[in-house]
Amino acid sequence: MALKYTKTIIMETIEKSIEVLNDLIEINNDRIAGFAHATKDIGDNDLEIKALFQKLREESRYNVHELGSVINKNGGEPEMGMSSRGALHRAWLDVKATFTGHDRRSILEECERGEDAIKKAYQEALSPDSDLTPEFAEIVSRQQEEIIAAHNQIKALRDGEA
Repeated sequence: MALKYTKTIIMETIEKSIEVLNDLIEINNDRIAGFAHATKDIGDNDLEIKALFQKLREESRYNVHELGSVINKNGGEPEMGMSSRGALHRAWLDVKATFTGHDRRSILEECERGEDAIKKAYQEALSPDSDLTPEFAEIVSRQQEEIIAAHNQIKALRDGEA
């Protein structure tokens, strides 16, 4: 009886962890789309920022692949869509660009706002309430470090525009 109960608890923990990872896949997909959008809006002569946005899109693609692989390995089905929040954020970018133009500072501000959202999602994923398995927590923690570094880089670029 105890073994059956333990297996049930383990399965519930894995299922809950997979839900958390799927949320992270969605927000990484949002991030990919957001940086693609921002790349189009940034000036053609701003190659440094375009290269950064491309690097961060690739980072999120890798995150999605890594999270999807671990979900598959644990019997889950990865969600490959985007969150509704991400769609709303991209719509806001379109509206804001209409009124403010595509200046570097406003694009960096919006990218920082997007980075704030993904940073918060990773923070929530690592909270004790998430009950991530140790394997999942290790992956999320490593990805979170990259997310924080990217946020700080974009914030520093934005601050340099003042």
